[in-house]
Amino acid sequence: MNLARPFRFVAGALAAALLVLAAAAPAHADSYVPVSGSGSTWSQNALDQWRKNVAGNYGMTVNYSGTGSSAGRQDFINQTVDFAISEIPFQSQPEDGSAPEIPPVKYAYMPIVAGGTSLMYNLKIAGKQVTNLRLSGEVIAKIFSGAISNWNDPAIQADNPALAMPDKAITPVVRSDGSGTSAQFTLWMSKQFPSIWTRGMTSQFPSLTSAFKAQSGSLGVAGYVSQNYGEGAITYVEYSYALKSGFPVAKVLNNSGYYVEPTYQSVAVALMGAAINSDLTQNLDGVYNNADARTYPMSSYSYMIVPLEPTKVFTADKGKTLSKFANYMICEGQQQASALGYSPLPMNLVQAASDVITKIPGTVGGVDFNACNNPTFKPGDSPSNNQLAATAPMPADCDRVGTTQCATGTGGALVDTPVTGTGGSGQATSGSGATDATAASAGAAVTSDAVYDANGNLVSGSAASGAKAVSSPFSLASDSWGVPQTTMLVAAALLLVAVVVPPLVSRRLRGGGGGR
Repeated sequence: MNLARPFRFVAGALAAALLVLAAAAPAHADSYVPVSGSGSTWSQNALDQWRKNVAGNYGMTVNYSGTGSSAGRQDFINQTVDFAISEIPFQSQPEDGSAPEIPPVKYAYMPIVAGGTSLMYNLKIAGKQVTNLRLSGEVIAKIFSGAISNWNDPAIQADNPALAMPDKAITPVVRSDGSGTSAQFTLWMSKQFPSIWTRGMTSQFPSLTSAFKAQSGSLGVAGYVSQNYGEGAITYVEYSYALKSGFPVAKVLNNSGYYVEPTYQSVAVALMGAAINSDLTQNLDGVYNNADARTYPMSSYSYMIVPLEPTKVFTADKGKTLSKFANYMICEGQQQASALGYSPLPMNLVQAASDVITKIPGTVGGVDFNACNNPTFKPGDSPSNNQLAATAPMPADCDRVGTTQCATGTGGALVDTPVTGTGGSGQATSGSGATDATAASAGAAVTSDAVYDANGNLVSGSAASGAKAVSSPFSLASDSWGVPQTTMLVAAALLLVAVVVPPLVSRRLRGGGGGR
């Protein structure tokens, strides 16, 4: 018997199976050199999702460390990263008295995502979680300057007629690290309430009283508030983290007399009032005072700081990766912004970002606006328009200043709050945070498990029990090709070999035996 023949059949079958595998698996025609960055935690939930997407879609590796905006800017200056992300530009006069932040290479600011800085809180009345808290800007400034220290303060009660505010100490939770979120928040307070917040814009939030608790990173402040011992606490953090944590956010009073939640639509409306400086940094005075009733006043956007020439670590090959990633972020990536708790960039900012991309060494080129799958515009639109702002709903009547208060939950906590005060109640419109929170899987439950901040430090709970429960940003299901899909294909191919090959071999063996 010629044993070579059956083995040829086996080899042929295996080759066919491998061809099926090769045809079905996605081909990454281009190769990309890994790039690395550091900085903001405000925009990290969006960035982490986009990094996951491009890894699956393009075989691209984008490393990122959320160390805070100040640290990211310093890493860029020291040329230890390829890019940085920050909510504020380099500081010529840092408030801590350190040396001016002057990068030794040419650079540009590139907008990547918009969002609302929210007031996430943990409060109960008669054992029931409060999910519909309302706060005026003046009250917020007084809380974070230490002038208001109890939840039953008359000013807070005036904002919340349907709630009997409890006699409970307020615990303001602030960032301990140099933070772009702190800078944006304190800038808003200093612009709008300079007689209350007298310290100006600062990335390093000061320690004001013993009631204040300082935590590192967005995960750190959100993690503290979400714990059982965090009852009575309130923090400033990007809306995405409240969705992830399953906790509510305060509706903030705007210039039109409405209390508004930082949904992707209310942020889109607010940013119609933003002015873009010549270096693409933001002037938010028009956002803070936007007269549109749908506006969330603490809206802003985040920048990627990119090099415009090679550095100690950045090359043209890396520029190819970075420019391709940037193209993805400002177009296709913006489709997921609202579900992640952010607001997609409008067309004028995408145009500005595209111009920056064309200047990156090794660039793949700017945006094709006829193929840019950004939800704020379609081909032929004017940069002054925003599809999301045009369709944003008006706030409900019960969200207006007065004797009624909407009972509807906010952020990641959508349960209605019972009326305990003297005022009336109502329901918010579908334009509240319901869509955002549902997309975020309604957040996580309160837990006493170990919670870690963005730098891996233990925030709460115990690290002694079993596996390490590290808090991490949520992600959406990816439609890209990945390990599970490849594994299933391999399994199917092997099953095909197991079913088809034995009969063929057996037939050949019988045929060979008959011919001897």
